[in-house]
Amino acid sequence: MVRKGILQEIFSKAIYADNPTIYFVTYRDYENFKRITLEEFVLVSEHFQRIPASRIISVELEGQILYKKIKILPS
Repeated sequence: MVRKGILQEIFSKAIYADNPTIYFVTYRDYENFKRITLEEFVLVSEHFQRIPASRIISVELEGQILYKKIKILPS
């Protein structure tokens, strides 16, 4: 059985069991970072088709970081 990724779990809970307007997603848009509600992100990303998960930097709920991308530098 394949486990869901942490982002999938957060988004699924927020969209179907919680209020997606209180979650904030920060993502990379070319050279800039944008911070919008999860509800807006779903629309902008066309249900995650236009913006891949690799461009998501963080997901927050009421100031608490639920997900943060860890950048690993090459050695």
